Amino acid sequence: MELFVQEESVVRKIWGTSDTVLFIFAGASAEFALNKAVDWIYFTGKLPSDPLGRLFSTVAYAKLIVFSPLDEANNSIDSLPKIHGAVEQNRATVIPDWAYRDVLFMLIHYSIASYELLERKLTVAEKEEVYDVFYRLGKRMGLIALPETYIEWLPVRASHLIENLQKSNFTADLYKQYKKHLGTARFTILIESQKLVVPEQVKKLLHFSNFSLLVILLPMYKISRFLKMEKYLKNILLPSEYKNQINDLDVKT
Repeated sequence: MELFVQEESVVRKIWGTSDTVLFIFAGASAEFALNKAVDWIYFTGKLPSDPLGRLFSTVAYAKLIVFSPLDEANNSIDSLPKIHGAVEQNRATVIPDWAYRDVLFMLIHYSIASYELLERKLTVAEKEEVYDVFYRLGKRMGLIALPETYIEWLPVRASHLIENLQKSNFTADLYKQYKKHLGTARFTILIESQKLVVPEQVKKLLHFSNFSLLVILLPMYKISRFLKMEKYLKNILLPSEYKNQINDLDVKT
């Protein structure tokens, strides 16, 4: 059986552990709030009413593709235009191609940044491997102007960060919703997590400092993983209504 991502791939290691996926989630939630196309999600009203659920569903969708056989993964990718088609019809315009690319670029960046934060530095070959998985996903979606390699992608990613991000009323409102749904303590953890993985341009727009309190706490958390106590900590730190989704993020590879 042919797989979309081979079993020995570092991508499965990245997306098979809830720790790394939660940092992907954290970083993407920051950058997504700044994206100039975020108004598309506000158009349906689903994002402000349940921002965590919406982001969890996006992460879960990507994870499903990573761990699926090739045919099933392709079917999932092919269903994306249908999901967004109704929104485009109601708004009488189409979601811009660059907006899809931006989401794809987030998955690439935060996959690498989160794994390197929690585990180890990836080799250039491993980064190319991560890029190739999402490159194939994007090509299957019919996205244009995708660089063919990770090295070629880096300057394109840098340009996207400058051209497609802005702090807006949507940004402010989305962060209010994050705080509302998480509570003050968990919202603080989210912000401190975001500081560790977002690019400099995102830090600049959100007025983040370069220091995160989690730098002090991360070594302790890594010890808890060694002692097999991390699930207890996650249950305390994360909203109970998302307990099942969080537990489902761990996959044996």
